[in-house]
Amino acid sequence: MNIQATNAGQITVLQASGRIDSMNAQQLADTFNAQISAGQTQLVLDLAGVDYMSSAGLRELVNALKKLKKVAGDLRLAQPSKRVREVMEMAGLDTIFLIFETSAEAIDSF
Repeated sequence: MNIQATNAGQITVLQASGRIDSMNAQQLADTFNAQISAGQTQLVLDLAGVDYMSSAGLRELVNALKKLKKVAGDLRLAQPSKRVREVMEMAGLDTIFLIFETSAEAIDSF
């Protein structure tokens, strides 16, 4: 997995690519924690390049959302593949995350 961070004003867009699984979910957690510690509380995770996400990855998304909500922030998701969206729906996470078709839409939703 690779994660690139870019800023769009007050919003940070994290572009992930590859697989998010138990072997690298901690890298995702570390990225979220670094952003939150740096005061970035409006995050968009662009999942266009992610072809697989395990329950470990989903857990880190939920953990990040909880941390962000505590500091009046939010995590929005953009461009999940059909496979990743299905996993999220099966876990019921499509009801707690705002999911957008593009990063631009996610950014504009703040």
